[in-house]
Amino acid sequence: MNSLAYAMGAGGAGAGGEGGGAGVFLMFGLIFVIFYFLLIRPQQKQAKQHREMIASLKKGDKIVSTGGLYGTITGLTDDVITMEIAPKVRVKITRASISKLMRKEGNKEESQVA
Repeated sequence: MNSLAYAMGAGGAGAGGEGGGAGVFLMFGLIFVIFYFLLIRPQQKQAKQHREMIASLKKGDKIVSTGGLYGTITGLTDDVITMEIAPKVRVKITRASISKLMRKEGNKEESQVA
């Protein structure tokens, strides 16, 4: 008789655990949605702004490199920018290493961070 009661108890516990699978998938879906809106989407937006900023560079723009060099663009190619950091001192850097574009509008200087 004890074996019959033991078998019935095990079957009842197993039936209650089957409904938990949908809840786990729902929880993982909710976590993914939260990560998308808090982490993935803002990072993609910032990367898009940086690509647009790099594509819009032209001669005479004042820029800041990721290494912290301030200078003015004197030459452009597809991948390389020639930047003048002091009178008659020019360095070549890659386009991807530009972190900011400094623009002068009126008397104040506005920076575009990417």
